[in-house]
Amino acid sequence: MGLEEDFTKAAEDVKNLKETPADGDLLELYALYKQATVGDVNTTRPGLLDFKGKAKWDAWNHKKGTDSEKAKQDYVNKAQELIEKVGLN
Repeated sequence: MGLEEDFTKAAEDVKNLKETPADGDLLELYALYKQATVGDVNTTRPGLLDFKGKAKWDAWNHKKGTDSEKAKQDYVNKAQELIEKVGLN
């Protein structure tokens, strides 16, 4: 399989993990997915009271400058790490 197929499969697989990953792992997956599919963050940072939105925005912004191919490969690697750790349903 090519990287695009691996990325698509990994995105589906993480929806079927036996356990919900830790918040840090979820933020990492979110940031890598957004960087791979959208590119650099293209929205303003959420407001003061939107803690979840700010955390997601900050995680994505931390990936700024990472090219799409690297973000996809990092996403696949992170998904595989989580699958090995907790398994799939």
